[in-house]
Order: sequence, then structure tokens, then C-alpha cells
Amino acid sequence: MKCLPLPVRVAAGLAVTAVDEARRLPQQLAGLPVTLVSQALQLSMRVQQTVTELAIKGDDLLAGLRPAPETPEWATFDEDLPEPGAGGPDVADPWAQEERALAEEHVEGEFDSGAEGTDGEGPDALPEYGELSLPQLRGRLRRLSAVQLEELLAYEREHAARPEFLGMLERRLLTVRNQQR
Repeated sequence: MKCLPLPVRVAAGLAVTAVDEARRLPQQLAGLPVTLVSQALQLSMRVQQTVTELAIKGDDLLAGLRPAPETPEWATFDEDLPEPGAGGPDVADPWAQEERALAEEHVEGEFDSGAEGTDGEGPDALPEYGELSLPQLRGRLRRLSAVQLEELLAYEREHAARPEFLGMLERRLLTVRNQQR
């Protein structure tokens, strides 16, 4: 058989390839959305990586131009804080009072679970109040009304007046009152 010219053979090869691709088209169309989404995500990740690399290089350059402060603004040390009872700016802040009281208890190595000066009986709202630790009390506060919380607060002020208990009771009472509005 005589060999056909190259352009005819190439045209026949293209026709066969077109028929094969047409047969596979339904399968390729089903996977097309997944392929497109995958390629879009890859491109997005490459862009994010490039931007991050540029930011890191920029940070390195700018850090060399601007020296770091000896002590960062956010760093605080124990000696920088006012002494408890020294009349610092957070004297009226119940959160700060509670934090200070808890820190003092841990420093002393004592963790008193009951109120000092109680006779084992608490207010009507929570009779076992005198034997509760701070976490135990915290777990029971959600079921108490504003009136009951006021009763506990008055009881604590009259008996032990522990700042951490007072702070927690005051905050819970404020939250309950705000929810009732």
C-alpha cells in the first residue's frame, strides 16, 4: 500500500483524537467543577503564601530600621503593679480585688474554702454558703435570683467580707439585673 501524504495522515489522526475526546466528554464534564474549584483553591493558597512571604520580608526590613523598645508596652512585672491596698487605680474594681485576693491566698499557701466567722449556717438563699469554696459558689450562682444574690452579698459583707467572694457576687448581681431589664 502506498503511503499517504503527511497532511492527510495528520488530518486522519486529528479526526480519531476528536472522536475519542467526544466519547470521554461526559466523564470530563462531571469532574470539571471539582477540577476548577481545586485549581482556584491552589491559586488562592499560592497568592496567600506569596503575600505572607512579602510581609515577612517587609517586617524584617522595618525591624532593622526601627529598634525595639527595651521593655515592650504590654509587659508588666510584679514590681510595676501597685501594692494591694496602696490605693491604686483599681481599688473599686471588683475584678482586680478578686485577682489580688486570690494571688495573696496562693502566696500564703492557704486556700480557705469556708467563710471566716460563720457558724456553719448561711443565708436562706444558700444555707451551705459558709462551707463553699469560690468555684463551688460560682457553680451555684446561676440559679439564684437578684433578691437571693443581694442576701448573699449582705451576708458576705457582714461576716467574712472576702474580696474575691464580694467581687463575684457583685458581678453576678449586676448581670442578673441587666438581664431583667
